[in-house]
Amino acid sequence: MTHRQYRSAAVRASALAAAALLALTASACSGPPKADTADAAAFKLSAGTPAGKAGLDSFSWAVYAEPPTLDYVSAFGYPQNTVLSNVCESLMRWNPDLTLGPGLAEKATNPDPNTWVYDLRPNVRFHDGGTLTADDVVYSLGRQMNPDNAAAWAQQFQHVSSITRTGPLQVTVKLTQPDSQFNQYMATAAGVIASKAGVEAAGKDYGTTGSLACTGPFKLGAWTKGQSIELERFDGYWGNKAKAGKAVFRFLTDPSARVNALLSGEADGGYLIPTEAYQRLRSGGNGTLYHGEGLSTVNVNVTNMKGVLGDLRVRQALSLALDRSGFVKAGLGGAGQVTGSLTSKAVWAGAPETVRTQAFTGLTPTEPDLARAKALIQEAGATGKSITVATSPIGLDVSVLATAVQAAGAKIGLDVKLKTIAPNAFTALFTDPQAREGIDMFPETYYDSITDPLDLLANFKTGAYQNFAGYSDPAYDGLVDEAVKATDPALRYALSAKLQKTASEQLLWIPVAEWPTAVFLNKRISGAPTTISYLYQPWAAEVGAAP
Repeated sequence: MTHRQYRSAAVRASALAAAALLALTASACSGPPKADTADAAAFKLSAGTPAGKAGLDSFSWAVYAEPPTLDYVSAFGYPQNTVLSNVCESLMRWNPDLTLGPGLAEKATNPDPNTWVYDLRPNVRFHDGGTLTADDVVYSLGRQMNPDNAAAWAQQFQHVSSITRTGPLQVTVKLTQPDSQFNQYMATAAGVIASKAGVEAAGKDYGTTGSLACTGPFKLGAWTKGQSIELERFDGYWGNKAKAGKAVFRFLTDPSARVNALLSGEADGGYLIPTEAYQRLRSGGNGTLYHGEGLSTVNVNVTNMKGVLGDLRVRQALSLALDRSGFVKAGLGGAGQVTGSLTSKAVWAGAPETVRTQAFTGLTPTEPDLARAKALIQEAGATGKSITVATSPIGLDVSVLATAVQAAGAKIGLDVKLKTIAPNAFTALFTDPQAREGIDMFPETYYDSITDPLDLLANFKTGAYQNFAGYSDPAYDGLVDEAVKATDPALRYALSAKLQKTASEQLLWIPVAEWPTAVFLNKRISGAPTTISYLYQPWAAEVGAAP
């Protein structure tokens, strides 16, 4: 499974999980639209799980890897944020329905296009005993901008000119230009606030030992390296207290061991369920497997347009020969939907209906058309030519999709070679240009961190970190810049629809499927959200005893 784990200080990146991973990998004014279940007989999306009851002593949670750090400036992978979202809070909050709401800032105002003013909640306590002030916010956001920290979220501050204290509980952010994304990213780890005194006291050990000096419903407890992290309920929390006294995150790197732990009750629940275990968990009788909106699309990332794939007709032919339905069944355990869109439908929830229609009209065809695909290969003079697709035992979705691309090539006269890469080396495809040498394509699952299509579509701007193939179009770049500056959401979505059309016409990545979030809860607990919001909001506080 692929997903983003690292973020470049220069530009946002999608990256792969650590070597052990063998699993899955906004100003929107309304929640995501309901899923189209026409292709989804094997699963349905759930808005949530039954509310948990307070009074639970503790629960255990299976995670596929140990976080290398819980320092919020480095928190971009699933393991880090799954834990950190319950300890540290951001200025804004990503709600379970994937809308944007207030967090530590009870009010965010935009008095002019280049200014954001955050009025903080009063009497918010840090785990180390201090009280939240504007100085803590200035300091915490400043750490994201300090190049010495190589912050994973630094790109989200590219248009920030200053962050100043404008009152005891007020912070003003000045921008060099309007940035429609900035306030949305304040609901992610980019907007996390920690105690200035606590961070400075921890020094170089911050994020790895002791207190994280944050404000969340849980505080960091025992961290047993290689085994588990314990979170303890923080009784001084400003909001609703956590329903469980303790949450224990167990590191279970082997997917079989992780599934067995869920079935045996050794772990009460978990996200990122291996797709090959979906049916086993559904029929195990000791809990429920839920699916929710994941804002995730599975794509084939085109990394080299200097060779055979530089001809658009070859990319079109591969797309037309691809068996997307077969991939959903075999690679995603039937829990997914075929798509011709690089973006998920849910990120367009805030767009006017006419714009949503425009965004999804005339996109990449999803039904195989071998006759047309063969003709395109012949027209391009590509018959018998070779391309190399990376594959890896990192997850069933990766290996199945790579094999599906190879099969598509064989049907249309293209020689698709597979290059098997170890899981830890596969990560380097996202971060190291040398690792991509000799690779023309690789499978990728991309998830959005905000409910906005620009999160993905900006990747094709000239020089963008995930623009691995070096696509460059001044008109596309101009549209991205216009969309970022657009303070009117309707205009921003309209511009994004044009970007989507271009990305689709050029097949900059080949879209394959939408992939929902999966979460398993045994009969002992309930209350965890089903959506990908768990990465950036204190989801574990709602986990309690099953009703």
